[in-house]
Amino acid sequence: MASIKDLVKVDDYCSKFNLPTLHPLVSVHDLSEGTLDGREPADAVRYHFYGIFLKQGEGCILRYGRQNYDYQDGTLVFLAPGQVVHVGHLDASFKPSGHALLFHPDLLWGTHLAKTMTEYSFFSYLSHEALHISKKERQLVLDLFDTIRRELSQGIDKHSKELVVATIELFLKYCKRFYDRQFITREKENLGVIQRFEISLNSYIQSGKGRELGTPSVSYFAEEQNLSSNYFGDLVKKETGKSANDHIQDQLIEMAKQKIFDPEKTLSEIAYELGFKYPQHFTRFFKQKVGHSPNEFRSLN
Repeated sequence: MASIKDLVKVDDYCSKFNLPTLHPLVSVHDLSEGTLDGREPADAVRYHFYGIFLKQGEGCILRYGRQNYDYQDGTLVFLAPGQVVHVGHLDASFKPSGHALLFHPDLLWGTHLAKTMTEYSFFSYLSHEALHISKKERQLVLDLFDTIRRELSQGIDKHSKELVVATIELFLKYCKRFYDRQFITREKENLGVIQRFEISLNSYIQSGKGRELGTPSVSYFAEEQNLSSNYFGDLVKKETGKSANDHIQDQLIEMAKQKIFDPEKTLSEIAYELGFKYPQHFTRFFKQKVGHSPNEFRSLN
């Protein structure tokens, strides 16, 4: 059975690589300055804080979600509290490289970033959905890391938290921009994802799969394409202007309208075929989207 080590504090990570902790709740490091602490490594670690890692140099095998991932030079990987990362065997000669920004959720208390953290959905992407950045973008990231390091190194005062959190927020906003660019540069691959989604969605609804599995969900179609729900949802929104959930609901409504025209079908049968557990849920959903109840729509048409 795999052993999992919990990294509860930022210092738990820093001490693993014999690196100084610049602040109890936040630290930024050039990992090449560290060394392994010599203790027997766990098979996996569970983070209780945010971690952003900029890889440089040779590949390093990590696994979280469902796949191994060899993240190469110029790649940013984002980890959120609660995520488990499986690491390959590290021998005594292993030399860490790259850069890391670590910050605990407690650092964000009372700040604007605490309210907007959920906007940065890439913390829930899978490892193979990591952010690949250019040399120019990489330098910008390193400059922001240096700004945080300098602020933490010159002594803490009443402005320190505000300035550090503001710089982290600026960094995350740039990462959002970089991901938008990555979506654009992978337009051909992304269109393939959209086409497969539309085909699978139609098949799901028309085949009556809803009777067994319930109404179609974003996570179902993301899983089909080996993508995280957040990455899949963001990709669909960027390419089509509508959320994946809106696509699903629109298709459910179109199919519901077709079925309502069949006088042989009861509204309960239609609800169950589309995956609704209770007919009244279907009625409420339909009226919310169409402006009429299913019975009213049937009478009008």
